[in-house]
Amino acid sequence: MSKTFIIAEAGVNHNGSIELAKKLIDAAVQAGADAVKFQTFKAENLVSKNAAKADYQKQTTDKEESQFEMIKKLELDVDTHKELMAYCKVKNVMFLSTPFDHDSIELLNDLGLQVFKIPSGEITNLPYLRHIGRLNKKVILSTGMSDIGEIEDALDILIDAGTSKANITVLHANTEYPTPLEDVNLKAMVTIGRTFDIPYGYSDHTLGIEVDIAAVALGASCIEKHFTLDKTMEGPDHKASLEPDELQTMVQAIRNIELALGSSVKKPSKSELKNKPIARKSIVSGKAIKKGDILTQENLAVKRPGNGISPMRWDEVIGTVATRDYKKDELL
Repeated sequence: MSKTFIIAEAGVNHNGSIELAKKLIDAAVQAGADAVKFQTFKAENLVSKNAAKADYQKQTTDKEESQFEMIKKLELDVDTHKELMAYCKVKNVMFLSTPFDHDSIELLNDLGLQVFKIPSGEITNLPYLRHIGRLNKKVILSTGMSDIGEIEDALDILIDAGTSKANITVLHANTEYPTPLEDVNLKAMVTIGRTFDIPYGYSDHTLGIEVDIAAVALGASCIEKHFTLDKTMEGPDHKASLEPDELQTMVQAIRNIELALGSSVKKPSKSELKNKPIARKSIVSGKAIKKGDILTQENLAVKRPGNGISPMRWDEVIGTVATRDYKKDELL
């Protein structure tokens, strides 16, 4: 991609409300994101009735309810998916959603999704990976909690099932919400790209936007970041998400970094060419010189401006004969 693909992760921050989901889409569009991503699942297929919550979920939701009860309220039905997809089309932003079970994979495929996001928790789910691999769509694979061998296995399964390697982007990630900075290990993102010769990016759960900007500077082609309308809302992911103004700041910072990264060719820029004769120096007379004098280190100097003979030719000039008189500080 010519620019970083920025996914604004709405996730389950819609709290089960289609109106809130549309406001999240509006905020993502306003911020300049390329895609808005939700999550598609059936609670019955995703967790058992007695599954415990993660620690961060216990801190941001009702401690008495189970994980099943929590996510059951956050399901999006087929009609809601269709309405949100249509709304994204009107707003000219890509709709994405992460499927968490086989029925959800089929639902999104039937709805015509061309990009499938695989969450970190499914990277060791062989039947799930094989199911998505058979679709031969574009795939974005998150790798939180995994090591390099597990990433290799997941890629092999996707490719063997029918997905072209050229259609896969791998995201470095850490699944702690929020991720402590000392656990980000952003250099591992580059290791992933080099090891598998594959486009790479970063799915971020840190507070703030610094790590996302650093990831782009390190070559990330895709950035995914959770966002919400209000961090104080009740729900599992709001607290570790960006608010709309922060999301907009992140997108603008990434676009600025893309401009600053340039082409990798080292040469004078168009804007600085005018400064060469001002900032560089030339060989000048260090004192008055008479025609016929020998030019030496004692009667020459190097001073601005830089539109005369370059000091890089100093050795050529030393020992030659002055062809005319020079006043002090004249260009040779």
